[in-house]
Amino acid sequence: MVGRLLRKTDFERVLAVPPRSRSAHFAVHHLKARPGSAEGSPASKLFTSDAPNPDESVDNLPSGHWLGCVIPKRHAARAVTRNMLRRQVREVMQRHAPALAPGLWLVRLRQPFAKASFPSADSTALRAVALAELDRLFQRAR
Repeated sequence: MVGRLLRKTDFERVLAVPPRSRSAHFAVHHLKARPGSAEGSPASKLFTSDAPNPDESVDNLPSGHWLGCVIPKRHAARAVTRNMLRRQVREVMQRHAPALAPGLWLVRLRQPFAKASFPSADSTALRAVALAELDRLFQRAR
């Protein structure tokens, strides 16, 4: 089972790391950590002051996979296309999760797909191209 990244701080933490793998349209970022707790919660105040890096404590070692997707409107103007790409990313992540390192994973759409090649917002050709590209991307991210 792959969890979802929901908090803005988690997205910012993962995006601060250089991409682990890139393709023509996508980039994959990975951070070996767990999703952070909400600001101001007691869990965020449990670390001692002499701890060198609180994210590497025994309590925060990742034991699962969490996925986030960043599909900007400027690269995929139609909601149908954005939702289809998110579904494709989740499907590929589920398939590759057993071979991937645990932690926070984020897939970001870097470039739009050419409208001349894919005039339909949710064509089978666009689905096939996106799925194949994401598959190669996660194979290289291992």
